[in-house]
Amino acid sequence: MYNIVKPIVFSLFSAVIISACSYSGPVKSGDLVIEVDDNMQVTLTSGLAENPLVEAPTPFSDLLVEGTELNYVKTSSTRSSVNDDFGKGTSYIIEGDAESGDVHIRKTLQFVVYDEFPSFVVSKVSYTNLSGTPVAVKGWTTEEFSVIGGEGEPALWSFQGQSTAERADWLIPIGGDSFYQKNYMGMNNTDYGGGIPVIVMWRKDAGIITGHLEPVPQLVSLPVSKEEGENVTGISILKEFDTPVQLEPNATIDTYTTFTGTFKGDCFSPLRTYSELLAKVGVVMPESEPSAFEPAWCAWGYARKFTIDEIVGTLPKVKELGFKWATLDDGYQIAEGDWDLTKERFPRGDEDMKYMVDKFHEYGLKAELWWAPLAADPGTEFLEKYPDALILDKEGKPEYITWWDSWYLSPLDTNVRRETADLVKKFLVDYGFDGLKLDGQHMNACAPDYNPAHNPDDPEKNVREMPGFFKLIFDTARSVKPDAVIQYCPCGDCFSVYHLPYTNKTVSSDPESSWQIRHKGYVLRAIAPKTAYYGDHIELSDGRDDWPTQLGIGAVIGTKFTWPKDNPYVKDREKCLLTPEKEKVMKNAIGIYNEKMLSLGEYVPGLYDIGFDYPETHVIGKDGNMYYAFYAKENPVSSVELRGLESGKTYKVTDYYNHVDLGEVTAADGKAVLESPVEKALLVEVSPVD
Repeated sequence: MYNIVKPIVFSLFSAVIISACSYSGPVKSGDLVIEVDDNMQVTLTSGLAENPLVEAPTPFSDLLVEGTELNYVKTSSTRSSVNDDFGKGTSYIIEGDAESGDVHIRKTLQFVVYDEFPSFVVSKVSYTNLSGTPVAVKGWTTEEFSVIGGEGEPALWSFQGQSTAERADWLIPIGGDSFYQKNYMGMNNTDYGGGIPVIVMWRKDAGIITGHLEPVPQLVSLPVSKEEGENVTGISILKEFDTPVQLEPNATIDTYTTFTGTFKGDCFSPLRTYSELLAKVGVVMPESEPSAFEPAWCAWGYARKFTIDEIVGTLPKVKELGFKWATLDDGYQIAEGDWDLTKERFPRGDEDMKYMVDKFHEYGLKAELWWAPLAADPGTEFLEKYPDALILDKEGKPEYITWWDSWYLSPLDTNVRRETADLVKKFLVDYGFDGLKLDGQHMNACAPDYNPAHNPDDPEKNVREMPGFFKLIFDTARSVKPDAVIQYCPCGDCFSVYHLPYTNKTVSSDPESSWQIRHKGYVLRAIAPKTAYYGDHIELSDGRDDWPTQLGIGAVIGTKFTWPKDNPYVKDREKCLLTPEKEKVMKNAIGIYNEKMLSLGEYVPGLYDIGFDYPETHVIGKDGNMYYAFYAKENPVSSVELRGLESGKTYKVTDYYNHVDLGEVTAADGKAVLESPVEKALLVEVSPVD
């Protein structure tokens, strides 16, 4: 249910107000300045930007009243010191009234500046109905800005965190053409939804970030729009109600807690700050176990019609090459929802599964099991036993998962939760697996549930509380196996940021290009810096063999090779037989990975811009050395710039992928030019000379 409260609420944050007084000046936070004029119009400026960053003024926020346009006049402005969940800071409350015919609405803007987060402002807006009759409200907007593009093409780069069947890039250039993306955080297609409720827009000189800071998922959009030929791009946060909400007299409707920040550089640093703000409301990113960073082999190369002999027969080569994990993928189960073993591949049932896991362990490999929770095929025993377990739409029909040809299970259903916990124990204790691979784009979000057996008075409850289902899996797994690794793979989705606390291994999640592997890793390392990021099967990268992409960004490497022969049922285009030529390249890559372990290093942000700089460059610091990865797929370059070095210091440079000594460079003004061509990729280790 949407938050409408009565009577009027004056304090929008759970804050301790230390002192309060009238104040008519600007709101200042680091280099960010917000001013509210007499018509409640907002002007935002940033000292970081060489030219104006956004057009001014802007309404900033608006209540969408049916049939009425509201224009406000400021009536009061106060400032007070606060100390709340975000820390110590200063709160600014600005009020204004709008009257149109019989409609009289009071808007209360609250901006809070926190000591810990300079150049960021946390916001909330409330609207109170001072009319004598109810007012029909269609929704609201907030954080409305028109971002001014820079010179050149593209004018802007952006991070947009929606999830759709298109499986589009998360980092998107905004050029001269028209552009629109709704960035709805609910279900956008039958299988796809959720994401990261943040928009980041940046130019070469500065950028702006906005989003919401609610502790649970919300059905909200963050639309980005641009008209062809114009040099401004509109961004906002939009809440639309399915049917108009009646705001009763003297009742108040609140927006979500939102924020805006300005910054220099690309999206990495503001996304890191966003993650730190989320932690203040209880959405805390996890720190992975050491084993989550170990390289992985997956039996998916044999597809669903694998045999036990095929998988066990591959293990000697898996061990020889230096992989540490082996994953049994889709195909072992009777059906989605009925997770007992199919007799076709496991004729002896559980005994065969335990045999396979024992073989994994005999070869010194940790065992991981694929699983698609929250999906159940029509006609399964599970649904016959628990017919009320499904999410139902308004017409009483089950929500459909096209990928698995299944139906959505409710993440709040008591039977679903109990059976899920029991399955986790069966997989990890009875079978002996060391970790789980949770798979499927459907996991990232769910539709409102109108099933009368669940919460018919609050259909969105399952949307908000869906992360708790993955907390159940994670907590159950760790209770029976404290070092269990739980990989979360929402195939093609932009990860739900609210599910991230309950995984200790993220993944590029069925990438459609090496660029996706790299930039997804960049985003996830910004938001969850201590969580392992798996590059997925190498066979999903450009050319099916782009090891420099996985190695250079510090991704955990993986493969689904088959050996000594392919499964005859696998289509030719999907075969991944390990030939002697491929084995030679793979041995080199895994040797480098196990020696360098850059997945345990620290991403060094701010030296290069992932959008505007060419070649695309990633930097990782580890053990006193700097590791640079340059990618120049479109246009080869003859030299590169090594930034972030100590001026006057000499460094040894090694192409660690090809094992070539590139000589020494001496830094000046914090950088050095390396005269070494880059045709596709160049990975270099830069170490100080004593």
